[in-house]
Parts: sequence; structure tokens; C-alpha cells
Amino acid sequence: MARNKPVTFAVAVVALLVVTGSAVLLRGTSSGAPSADQYVSELDQVLTDPKTPNVVIRCGANEDRHLNADNPVVSPGIPFGAHHTHEYVGNRSADAQSTDESLAAATTTCEKNDLSTYYWPVLRLTDGVGHDEHADGGGLHGNTGEVLRPKSVEIRYGGNPVSDVLPMPRFLRLITGDPSALSNGHGPNTRARWSCSDRPDRYTTKYPLCGSATTLRSFDFGSCWDGNNTDSASHRTHVVFPLAGGMCPAKTFPIPRLHITVGYDIPEGRPFAIDSFEEELRDPATDHGMYINAMSQDQMAELVGHLNRSR
Repeated sequence: MARNKPVTFAVAVVALLVVTGSAVLLRGTSSGAPSADQYVSELDQVLTDPKTPNVVIRCGANEDRHLNADNPVVSPGIPFGAHHTHEYVGNRSADAQSTDESLAAATTTCEKNDLSTYYWPVLRLTDGVGHDEHADGGGLHGNTGEVLRPKSVEIRYGGNPVSDVLPMPRFLRLITGDPSALSNGHGPNTRARWSCSDRPDRYTTKYPLCGSATTLRSFDFGSCWDGNNTDSASHRTHVVFPLAGGMCPAKTFPIPRLHITVGYDIPEGRPFAIDSFEEELRDPATDHGMYINAMSQDQMAELVGHLNRSR
């Protein structure tokens, strides 16, 4: 993927933010930190997730530390093609060289031998240096700081509120969110959702200041498939989001709705940010996630059967 010319990162030496009437000091960083107005205490949007049957698949929290600067969905075959670092759970082999065959032959961190690949940009503390300060995807691409290990990762598949769902095709590839949201004016593909564990019914598109509560980021994927393709040129048009109320648009069919939630215990007062393309300035609205379905047909049939029976 061709990238625009990088621009200089905003420098946040000291950010003073007001949190519910009291001041919270975010310790400064020499480079790579978003501006102070990207951190908020108020979660200004209300969750409206449909209530449907769901299945949770336990895949761990990347205890293996599977990290790379590849993107097997968007930039297959191109090492360091992401220009930032991704964190993975599920398929242990996922990288730029992944093929359907290599994914099917690998091992996984998920239960029930789910070989699917689930991944998203890492989150870093920006007031220090990381292990990859001089590496692609890290400091060489403007992403500085210590990579935070997730406290928790939840992989959840939901049904459709108005109809049964069809099985996903094997090796379906999906992306949610817009890694170029800042450059694109926070357009319609922006789907960043940040929240705090003590306020689970609200969220923000900025970095939340959660205090002692766990910081949560969520990825909601499209669930209306065109019935033919496992990918598309934009990696979006073959699977789109439902209409209001949950009905799929014309000529698309409901499939299980993938929802990923990642939790972090962020030291209070420490600045943090996700990895991004340099010109996106680590804007929180650029958060995004990717997925490759590698469940066997039998596994997918079991998942779909549970979701449809529970309706």
C-alpha cells in the first residue's frame, strides 16, 4: 500500500487534563505522543449493540507475544507492509507470507483448534522507548514506546437479531475501522471504540482516561456477506454492516458477527497511544482490526448451529 509523505509527530511535553473536576497529569514524552486533546475523561457515546445469542472463543491474550509489522489481509507478501506493529491471537503462523495452506497447517492459541487469525495495532506507553526503537514497524516508522501487554482478549461471535445466520466461508478476510481515519476526515469507515470497564455502556472515539479501571478497545466487524467472495479490492465491499435494526442490505446475507474486546491496565498518569501510519499521528480514531477465518467447515457449522438454535 502506497503511503503519503510522513509528517512530523505532535510533541506532548506535558498534558494537563481535567477529569471529573480534578487534574490528572500525563507525564511528558519526547516524541510520538498524540496531542492533549486526544485524551478524554468523558465517554460521550452510548453503546447500542444488538442483543443476540453469542459464542465466546478463548484464544488467550497473546502470551506468546506474536507481534510483527506485517498485514496478511491488506499487504500479503510484503514484509513490514503495515508500517506499524500488529498484535495477534489465534493462528501462530500469521505473517506477510501467510497463505490459506500455511494457515490451515499451523497451530493456534485458540480453544477448539480454531485456526483463525485475529489482530490489531499494539498499544504503547509513549513516555519511554520500546524493544523495537530501531526496527520497522516501531521507531523506524515513528511508533515509539513500550508495547503494553493486553490484560484480556475476548473473541465473541454474535447472531443476527432478525434472522438466522449462514456459515462464513473458510479463509474469509475482513477489516474493520480506518487506519487512515485522520487523513480521511474521520469518514464512514471510522469505527474506533474506546471505553472503560467501570462504564461498559458508554464509549468514545478518543483515548479514555479510565483511572484505575481497565481500558477497553473494541472491534466490531461487518456481518452481511455478498454470498460469493472471501475478499475484495477494498477488503470491505464483500462483507458490509447491517442496516439499522440488524437487517442486511439487499443482495447480502447474514453471517456470524465478530466482536473483539481487548483490555489493558494502563498505569494512571502515563501517556499511551496505538501504532499508526506516521501521517496519522497515532490518532485514536485510526484504530482498526483484521481477521482471517480459518475454522474448519465442521467448526463453523457448530458455531452457526448454536447461534441459530439460541434464537
